[in-house]
Amino acid sequence: MMEKKGIVLVFTGEGKGKTTAALGLGLRACGHGAKILMVQFRKSDPTYGEIQAIRKFLPNFTVIQSERSRITGRSGIKDEDLADARKVFRLGKEALLSGQYDLVIFDEVNFALDFSLLREEDVLNMLEKRPLHVDVVLTGRGAPKSIIEAAHLVSEVKEIKHHYKAGVPARSGIEY
Repeated sequence: MMEKKGIVLVFTGEGKGKTTAALGLGLRACGHGAKILMVQFRKSDPTYGEIQAIRKFLPNFTVIQSERSRITGRSGIKDEDLADARKVFRLGKEALLSGQYDLVIFDEVNFALDFSLLREEDVLNMLEKRPLHVDVVLTGRGAPKSIIEAAHLVSEVKEIKHHYKAGVPARSGIEY
């Protein structure tokens, strides 16, 4: 029997739904008995609906959240933000390289790259060294060209219309 060869998937773009797409893929993989890890950059809220559902219903789906969130602009980045991003990346990288997971999701890693919280060469090196059976998802706006070139699948989420512009605020179950 031939062993599965893992692929790298990128969900990027300005529209809503990149993390949701990654979570859907994780849910699908769980349904087939896969072991999933999601590491989240700039997301630290354990009350998000997806985090609560994963912890309650999906024992094969592990989540590591950052300790800091809500970076609003490049000028607001603090040393603590850099240290947090590097710690989350290190934990995700170590887990990926261990080969114990079938799918590893790096949620908002493209944001971390775009804001220079991580180095592209470190992410690319990790992708090169990953065990062959591991699938990897990289989400977030502004995926660098090098990441897009390294991927097997790239989907760009384009915003056509958003309810925020009509004054509808974020809602539980939709945004978080």
